[in-house]
Amino acid sequence: MSQQNQFIVIEGNIGAGKTSLCQKLAKEKNSKLILEQFSDNPFLPLFYQNPDRYAFTVELFFMTERHKQLQELLSTGDLFSDSIIADYIFTKTLLFAGHNLEGEELRLFQTIFNTLNAAFPKPEKLFYLHRPVDELINNIRKRNRDYEQQIRPEYLQKIQNSYFEFFKIATFDIPVIIIDVSQLNFIDKEKDYNQVKYIIEQNYTVGLHRCLGSE
Repeated sequence: MSQQNQFIVIEGNIGAGKTSLCQKLAKEKNSKLILEQFSDNPFLPLFYQNPDRYAFTVELFFMTERHKQLQELLSTGDLFSDSIIADYIFTKTLLFAGHNLEGEELRLFQTIFNTLNAAFPKPEKLFYLHRPVDELINNIRKRNRDYEQQIRPEYLQKIQNSYFEFFKIATFDIPVIIIDVSQLNFIDKEKDYNQVKYIIEQNYTVGLHRCLGSE
């Protein structure tokens, strides 16, 4: 990755609005945009129907596709943009796997993940968009993707718990900023968007930070 490119990641649960926010920011800042290609996973609809049977397959596909995409897009600089914005960090691969896998499958998955993760450049900043589960469900219903309509609130809560457990125990060598975007519509309301953008544009010390989107 070219040294002049700033690399930031915006993460969040399913339905938090991370992809839409990345798209708005990248367009405004003329940034290189990296979006997770989750709709290309042929096992995802099967996983939502039968999680126990397809968990390892769906997570392995996600991991290899994320690795391939990041390796390709982060290894080359972009002369026409001075920043890179992504809507996922490779570490999420292990967070989701830790929720969906167990036993020998999880241990095998961790071994493969550690090998693939070793050489990736780290982002300068990582942001996590937090919404309560009821807001996530409403957003998922509004965007009306067929394969997502079977997602249960309990599943989203477990994912949210996995992120926050990670934030509690991890040792960070980059700034990690949790932004509470409850009740904010930064896609359609310019005021809400500017509030979140202001938080993202600030400088932060290494470690965990918490911000309210309404600040």
